[in-house]
Amino acid sequence: MTKSIKLNIGDIAPEFSCQDKDGKIVTLKDFINKKPIVLYFYGKDGTPVCTKEACEFRDRYEKFVDAGVDVIGISCDDSDSHSKFSQKYKLPFTLLSDKDGKIAKSYGVKGLLLPGRTTFIIDTDGKILMTYSALLSATSHIEESLKVIESLKLKQQQQKLQSKYL
Repeated sequence: MTKSIKLNIGDIAPEFSCQDKDGKIVTLKDFINKKPIVLYFYGKDGTPVCTKEACEFRDRYEKFVDAGVDVIGISCDDSDSHSKFSQKYKLPFTLLSDKDGKIAKSYGVKGLLLPGRTTFIIDTDGKILMTYSALLSATSHIEESLKVIESLKLKQQQQKLQSKYL
């Protein structure tokens, strides 16, 4: 049984294995070994708030890519539902299936009738850099994620400059 815990900044993100929208089995390491990720949990494909959130991530996706970050959505829907949702709204990012809710539970994501709306930024070492929850807000997750990513990008640029002159 997966234990529900509250994750904090600096904690190591729980590893997981699940299907993507194409039915392929993927793990957290498949993503974070390449670049930092924004992992956002949402309730259900096709619901009004979740669709608005996914489309906002889609519309601002290039900002995430430019910052060197990947976006991954995860819900309890199956791969077929994710595939249709992704095609219908032309979503350029990965959607993962947490059919039994174990991944959400391991991340401490809670909701009311549907799983909660929580976003995590995870670095390439698997550390959580940000957590943000807002059950009824579809777009505040994107804004908060971009703020954190821009600040991290600025810090990395400053570190590169400092190391260049030291």
